[in-house]
Amino acid sequence: MRWHDLFADLEAQAAALAVASRDAEVDERIRFEYGRLALVDRLRPSVGAQVSLRCLGGLSLIGELGHVGSEWLLVTEAGGRESLVALGGLTWLTGVGWLSAGPDSLGAVESRLGLTHALRGVARDRAVLRMHLRDGSVVEGTIDRVGSNFVEVATHPTGERRRRSVVRGVAVVATDAIAVVRQQR
Repeated sequence: MRWHDLFADLEAQAAALAVASRDAEVDERIRFEYGRLALVDRLRPSVGAQVSLRCLGGLSLIGELGHVGSEWLLVTEAGGRESLVALGGLTWLTGVGWLSAGPDSLGAVESRLGLTHALRGVARDRAVLRMHLRDGSVVEGTIDRVGSNFVEVATHPTGERRRRSVVRGVAVVATDAIAVVRQQR
């Protein structure tokens, strides 16, 4: 009888070790998969959510997360003002759900639509904007041209549409310096 109890105890210990080993392996795989997630993967399922975010340079925004690109977010603030947020200028945000998209789940086309692509769309719109930079400074005007790693902003008085007669100068801004591009109201 003693050997029967001994073998039963050994079998129970082996079963417990197998469960613990499997649980540890599952936990490790979860950590590995989560470690592969990029910020865009984490944010994409939250499109439509009300978010609050803070950017380098001190700017805070609250609004609806409208779109998540490979290097940028589009947030629609109260009153309908849209803000293009460079992911490199984002420090934190709240309001996102618990879900994440799969790692590297951006499509081939979406993954190529970086910040400069979005800025070219803003330039085509000829919108008067306020560009908040990572160092806290602000450039106001209209984007004239977008290069591979810079934008040219025609500076003019706030509230004025871009016309040759009101342009004061051109500010050349490195795209890496941009935190947020906001529509002027």
